[in-house]
Amino acid sequence: MSTLQLSLAIIGGLLLAGIVAYNTWTSRRNAPKRAVPQEAERGTPGSGMAEPALRQEPGFEGGGAVELTPDELQALDRGTDPSSEHAVDPTDALQMPVPSFSVERRPGLDPLIDVIAPLQPEHVVSGDAALAALPPTRRAGSKPFAIEGLNEATQQWETPAPGQRYQAFQAGVQLANRMGALNEIEFSEFVVKVQAFADAINAAPDFPDMLQEVARARELDQFASDHDAQLAFMLRARQAAWSPGYVQQNAGRLGFVAGAMPGRLVLPATSAAGLPPLLTLGYDTAAALADDPDQSAIRDITLSLDVAQVHRSEQPFARLRDVGKALCDAMDGVLCDQNGHPLPAMAMDPITADLELLYDQLDGRDLSAGSVLARRLFS
Repeated sequence: MSTLQLSLAIIGGLLLAGIVAYNTWTSRRNAPKRAVPQEAERGTPGSGMAEPALRQEPGFEGGGAVELTPDELQALDRGTDPSSEHAVDPTDALQMPVPSFSVERRPGLDPLIDVIAPLQPEHVVSGDAALAALPPTRRAGSKPFAIEGLNEATQQWETPAPGQRYQAFQAGVQLANRMGALNEIEFSEFVVKVQAFADAINAAPDFPDMLQEVARARELDQFASDHDAQLAFMLRARQAAWSPGYVQQNAGRLGFVAGAMPGRLVLPATSAAGLPPLLTLGYDTAAALADDPDQSAIRDITLSLDVAQVHRSEQPFARLRDVGKALCDAMDGVLCDQNGHPLPAMAMDPITADLELLYDQLDGRDLSAGSVLARRLFS
């Protein structure tokens, strides 16, 4: 082989190696980012990743970050409280009673957003008889429908229950929701359901005027339409896409948990259990259901807030801004509007002022954001 041929062979080999290396680098760069294993995050012996001397845990409601030393971290891993003089054994902890969470009790029918028809039976009615007479569905058209009884013993309105006795009843149908205002057909369906229940328990119903109630429903629906705010922002990847696990891991650090549907994460309310979430994070459902989620590429996620469902004391929009910034910094993303246009920080300030005005208007109508009535109306 001549010197020229040998030189050409070497150059060809180098070019081929360069092409392979470039393709490998490009493939890795464009591959979806994956979640980091917990062992890698903590740093295990022999992994080449040292455990930092101090770790900062996130604090809420203005609380500063808590710094934990390596000894305190080991104590936490053993299930003990480093600030307590008495360590708790994990096996003993399993025997401890589960704490109960206070769930906001759903109040009964309210004339502010419900059509209410009183029913007076000739005699006291048992709860079992009332339950047997209830209509099979709890809706009149697209509106929630309910019947309550006045408990003879407690003198409180409640949903009929077995073993109780009721001296009076009231039936109600919601005036409006996000499906629109109560119309004449839905009112007529309400009347038919209530009349059948009244006949079964031998009671006389007193229905309000249909035209008046339908007009009231339209006025309430107009107010709700003018004051219904659902904010949604897009977080878009700058370069490499994200895998579902990568999104879940970064959102989990901010307090998000899995929602009821694939591709949906929620940030729970801090005031009480059972309330609607503060924020919702969503991404492609197909990516969440893929056979190999690590290979699913997510280019954008949606961060949303249903204003009427969350009380203003939770400062949900401020939380949304903080969460959006934290996710963008951690995942190399950019905050955009629903059309994918980047949003500067100053563009968020007018929204804050508009929301404060909206909160005041809802308060003035006794439909404060996050209240049970507001959650019913804006649903």
